[in-house]
Amino acid sequence: MGGPPTGPQDIERTRTLWFALLLTLANGFLDAHTYIARGGVFANVQTANVIFFAIESSKGKWFAALDHVWPLLAFIAGMALASHIKSGRVERFVPHALRWTMAVQAIVLGIIGFVPASVPHSYVTVPISFMAAMQIGLFRNIGDLAYLPVATTGNLMRFMESGYDAFVENHRESRRAFGVYGALICVFALGAVTGSLASLAWGVHAIWLPAGFLAVTLVLFIIDEDHLR
Repeated sequence: MGGPPTGPQDIERTRTLWFALLLTLANGFLDAHTYIARGGVFANVQTANVIFFAIESSKGKWFAALDHVWPLLAFIAGMALASHIKSGRVERFVPHALRWTMAVQAIVLGIIGFVPASVPHSYVTVPISFMAAMQIGLFRNIGDLAYLPVATTGNLMRFMESGYDAFVENHRESRRAFGVYGALICVFALGAVTGSLASLAWGVHAIWLPAGFLAVTLVLFIIDEDHLR
């Protein structure tokens, strides 16, 4: 992991790491929150929703199964919009589209905190799934390292691969990757623990915490963009 950054690329990567850690923290929180406070649905991790859909369908509980379909469809729509934003076409009409994307996500989470638990859970889980897809589509690199801000399986795989390369194959350049992925995994777990405790204590209002995380993330993103210019 070494000492301080020595070049522009290292400085850029270090700043982007803080952005990635906050984004990952918020998403770990959201998965725990929606599972506890919003009907047992994982709004970010769609693999779980596919499994729950299959289980509920096998029991003939079609309405319960549909609760896991809507987040999947929202996720697909979010990925499509993310691809459109990355194409650059949106910039013609909305300057700084990525900044607005982050801002809207923080605002939406803040509004969701006012939605009572008595409202159908899909009204909440669907927009969260949509936003999660956009985050995957738009933000999945720390410098030259690929990561996932909304799940930990891929990061865990890369953590073990980079650890093997670093400490078995003696590739010193892999040590930093090992540290980065380890930090992402720990932060996701921290977010999930915090989300569980906060959701049990404050219910639906707990989502205001990740809204704040995303607001700070937006500030860091603006700093990163200005630095790159």
